[in-house]
Amino acid sequence: MVQNIDELLSNPYAATLAYLSVTVLALVVFLFVFELVTKYKCWDEIKKGNMAVAMATGGKIFGICNIFHFSIKANDTVYHAMIWSAFGFMLLLASYFLFEFLTPVFRIDEEIARDNRAVGFIAMVISISLSFVIGAAVV
Repeated sequence: MVQNIDELLSNPYAATLAYLSVTVLALVVFLFVFELVTKYKCWDEIKKGNMAVAMATGGKIFGICNIFHFSIKANDTVYHAMIWSAFGFMLLLASYFLFEFLTPVFRIDEEIARDNRAVGFIAMVISISLSFVIGAAVV
């Protein structure tokens, strides 16, 4: 079975479709995990026009996809890319908790929920920046 899938993925069009499908599915799952750990509901807040949540969520989306980018480039099979991407996501999630922990002056989630755009922007930049570091390391 795996050999048949690998043979199918030797076609560049099929491989592109497979990588895209896996990435989109994982993005949905990983965003759901982020939704579980934040104190606000991302999509409800974005619907209300909360720009801080939109920036923080956009940074998470970029960060997750950037980790996939590095994983796909560095690995020969979709299986290895998925494994490394999931590991990279766990590191990105850990960095989110670390960011929350290292800012004892205020609660990140509460500030983002209040539409504090400065905090939302910093959260976005941290997610994007760390995705480059994580992506370079998960090869």
